Amino acid sequence: QVQVVESGGGLVQPGGSLRLSCAASGLTLDRHDIGWFRRAPGKPREGIACLHSTNGRSYYADSVKGRFTISRDNANNTAYLQMNSLTPDDAAVYYCATAPWTVITCSEVYEFKYWGQGTQVTVSS
Repeated sequence: QVQVVESGGGLVQPGGSLRLSCAASGLTLDRHDIGWFRRAPGKPREGIACLHSTNGRSYYADSVKGRFTISRDNANNTAYLQMNSLTPDDAAVYYCATAPWTVITCSEVYEFKYWGQGTQVTVSS
């Protein structure tokens, strides 16, 4: 049974940092493309970062480029999203997703097969 579980969310002050984790079981994460999405209240789910398994290339939405970093630890079958310089606009539920194929458009929800339940990130002073 495949499970994808996010953790690491919480409350952080503006300008602060968080690292989200995405622990996978029932699949071999290094054979999957990984995506991070977020959904803020009243907004559609936004694809913000993606990491390809075949060539190691990453993609970032303009809204997070230069501040967020996606990575994976194959030994622990876990992916990460390091988030720096957080602003209130980054507050959302963050989701990890994986795809056992090469994702063409990282920002598209339909490209990914397995999803976690989400972790809440709140940015407030």
